[in-house]
This record gives sequence, C-alpha cells and structure tokens, in this order.
Amino acid sequence: MQGTVRGISYTLLCAAQRSASVRMSSHSTIPPPPALLQPLQVPQRLMLGPGPSNVPPRIQAAGGLHVIGHMHPESFQIMDDIKLGIQYAFQTQNNLTLAVSGSGHCAMETAIFNVVEKGEVVLVATKGIWGERAADIAQRIGADVRLLSKEPGEGFTLKEIEKGLAEHKPSLLFITHGESSSGVVQPLDGLGDLCHRYNCLLLVDSVASLGGAPIYMDKQGIDILYSGSQKVLNAPPGTAPISFSEAASKKIFSRKTKPPSLYVDLNWLANYWGCDGKPRIYHHTGPVTNFYSLREGLAILAEKGLERSWEQHREVALKFHKGLEALGLKLFVKDPALRLPTVTTIQVPAGYEWKDITTYIMRKYSIEITGGLGPSAGKVLRIGLMGYNATKANVDRVLEALRDALQHCPKNKM
Repeated sequence: MQGTVRGISYTLLCAAQRSASVRMSSHSTIPPPPALLQPLQVPQRLMLGPGPSNVPPRIQAAGGLHVIGHMHPESFQIMDDIKLGIQYAFQTQNNLTLAVSGSGHCAMETAIFNVVEKGEVVLVATKGIWGERAADIAQRIGADVRLLSKEPGEGFTLKEIEKGLAEHKPSLLFITHGESSSGVVQPLDGLGDLCHRYNCLLLVDSVASLGGAPIYMDKQGIDILYSGSQKVLNAPPGTAPISFSEAASKKIFSRKTKPPSLYVDLNWLANYWGCDGKPRIYHHTGPVTNFYSLREGLAILAEKGLERSWEQHREVALKFHKGLEALGLKLFVKDPALRLPTVTTIQVPAGYEWKDITTYIMRKYSIEITGGLGPSAGKVLRIGLMGYNATKANVDRVLEALRDALQHCPKNKM
C-alpha cells in the first residue's frame, strides 16, 4: 500500500510539474516592443541622392495592389510583361532576360556567379566603388582577378582596354556604364567587338544609367547587362533587370561546376522566368508586389520612349550644371562628354565639410543629397535627377537649397 501511495504521489508530482511548465511556457518573457505599438511614420522627402528616387503615384499605387501567388498565371503574365520591358530598355532580343529578386548588387552576383568558374581570369575596369565590388565578388568565388584602374572622375579609352585584354587574356571584362560614385558615364561603342576579338565576354553595370543615357545591348555587343529598379525606373528597390547574350548563355549552361549560389542559379531562374520553354516550377517566392512596381516603371519608360527619356535627362543635367557653375561650384568630372546625366558629382567647396551641407539641406528643405562613396568619399557631393525626379523645377529647388547652405554652413577660413 505504501509503495502504491508513493507511486501515485510520484505520478501526481510529475503531472503537477508538467502543468506548471505549460503555464510558464504559455507566457512570453519578452514584452512587445513599444515602438511597434505606435503607428508607422515615414517622412516625406525629395530624394535627390544617387538613389533610390521618389516613387511616382502610378507606381506607388501598383505596389499597393492585392497580393497574388507567385506561381499564379497572372503573376507569370506580369513577369512576361517585365521581360518585354527589359528587352526594350536594354535594346536587346536576348531570350535569357529577366529580373533578379534583389538589388543591383544581387544582379552583379548573378552575373559573376553564373559566368565565372574558379581559376578563370576576370579583368575589372575600376574607376569607382562598383568596380571594387565586382572584383571583391569575383575573388570570393576563386576567380583570378586583375585590375585596370583609373582615378575617380575619369573614363577608359578603347586603347587602354585593349592593352589590358592583350596582357591579361580574361574570360570576362567588367565595366560600369554609369559610375554613380564618381559621376562618370563610360563610352561603350566598340568595346563589345574589342572583347570578342580577344575571346572575352563583356559585363556592363547600368544601374545608374539605364533610361538616362543611351545604351544598346545588342548593337554594342554587350554580353551581360544589368540594372536596378530604384533609379530612373522609379520603382522601389528590390528587383534588378538583367540579360545575357547567346554567347554568355552558352557559357553559363556548359559550365563544369554548379554556380556557388542556388538563389541566383540561372538554371533555375531561366525556368522561373519562362526562358527555357519548359513548364515553370517553383524556385523561390518572387516579390510579387515589387514585380507590379517594376512592370509599371518599365511601362512608363516605354510610353515616354527611350529617346525622349535620354533627352530629358541630358537637358535637365545641362541646366543643373550651368546653375552649379553660376554658384561658383566646380563639377568633379572635368570632361563634359564623360558626365553622367543621372548623377552629378560636385567638388566639395573649399573650406566646407560635405556633411554640414547635406545635413543642412535635409533639415531645412527635406531634400536628400549625399557625399561621395568609396574612392570619392570626402571629395564630392552627389546629386541625382532621375526619371520622375528629372525636372527643371527640381533643378531650381536643389540649386536654391545649395545656395542657402553655402551661406549658412560653417566655413573654415584657413
């Protein structure tokens, strides 16, 4: 009897302990964050930095439409529309054309991860931070990276590129079309033919230039071209157009090893974007509302027309440059032919701290302009006039803000 009582007591004790454990586990020990119990508030600002740009009402409305499944036929139709829009914006007929679910950095990795295998020579023409980033990515996957370097504010000549191709014999050349860290637009005519003469693929970054400066993927012999959604296209960050030539596609699908990332593996992405002629299967959950926004950004560009968009950015940039010179400010890029129409770089005026100027303009005018990045850090102010923001009215607004800042920001008189 005593043993039975002890057994019953032990059983009851275990049950009581379990019950106490359940009661304890049903109560959270970390309280809700007070910040998340408050309404979301986002300031309204004029985004005139190097990106992102302001999102116009039509694109903002598109992003607020109902979410549908990423494998629904309606989503596939939107993706097909995006593909057509990218082909138009890039001026290409490449079948392997799509939008990566990520920023421009993700597109850069998509290109390099799929086209380059360990030990291959990659030549990076670097004149700002984006060349540095491309070199870093290629090094991380074991490529033999060689550099052609220019000072920020300068571009490359065909002769300089050919010398590098002959010396290094790379399988891939990377170059930035619109270098937003320094404000340079790189001439591309003849570059594709030159690369192909040396059995080399040409990879071009057009994140800051697409829609704002002429680029012709097929005519210029560009093998891989990518961009971003948040600049001239005025969509939110998070999608990145990219396209591959037949030569680049052949290299991708005949490689000896798998790409180092499943997420950006083009064997999967080509199917997801309907580029391989096979039924689409699940790879990842695409950012469907971002696809809506990108689709509308490309639609606006198509409705306006590339030539008109290029001309608009050129006219606005010229007006801005004249206004800056009237203020006594100096443009960082000396050669007018190399000035990027979308992002202007200004030498930090003597005696001023760049941060004082950008902070003053943000605080008083709610206008974003920024300082330099990478090799141009501390040397320049960067002001972007892209897509929806590329207007003469915005030129006048930012010039007035700069004039005011120069009058009121502290100046070192030494």
